[in-house]
Amino acid sequence: MNFFKKLSALGLVLALSACVTTTKVESGTRLIGDKLTLTLEGAWNQVSASGMNGPHRDTWTMEGLPVDKLLVYSGLQSGEPVHPPEESNKDKKVFAFKPGMQNEQIIALFEGALTRDSSTFKLLKMEPSQFGGTKGFHFEFSLLRKLDNLEILGSADVSVVNGQLYAIMYQAPKLVFYPRHIERVKRIAQSARIG
Repeated sequence: MNFFKKLSALGLVLALSACVTTTKVESGTRLIGDKLTLTLEGAWNQVSASGMNGPHRDTWTMEGLPVDKLLVYSGLQSGEPVHPPEESNKDKKVFAFKPGMQNEQIIALFEGALTRDSSTFKLLKMEPSQFGGTKGFHFEFSLLRKLDNLEILGSADVSVVNGQLYAIMYQAPKLVFYPRHIERVKRIAQSARIG
């Protein structure tokens, strides 16, 4: 790589890092949004960047993006997307939540958002469960990420309360990172309370 390419790459990295902020989320009980309470064992990093989150959606990581991420949905309202479209993809479909959606339709929202870049989604498991102290469902999936051909595993717990979607979804590479943190994520899901 010649000097000018290296300089351009460095400039891009610096420009992108200036747009991202990271805040440490300490252990303990945390109120997320107005009604979702989670208990954390160990600190997480909350990541914010232009267009990444929304009023009812946060992105957390243990290892750093894009290695792993925990998406926290704290009461998505009717018409809010599960994942805002990137600035460069404004013409792509928006996958918005609507009250009254069936579990399969909600999973399809997440699938659509995760495969916008032509990655491949496969549903591995779906079952009824409790989330936030209310009736909900749990699902697990694999994602073959188009960017780097890496297999990602994911796990989500979802509940719809008073027409609002509450969920946590964890994603990480199948080897090493997913097994390293999934038990911690399960404990966070079990601790969730909506009220």
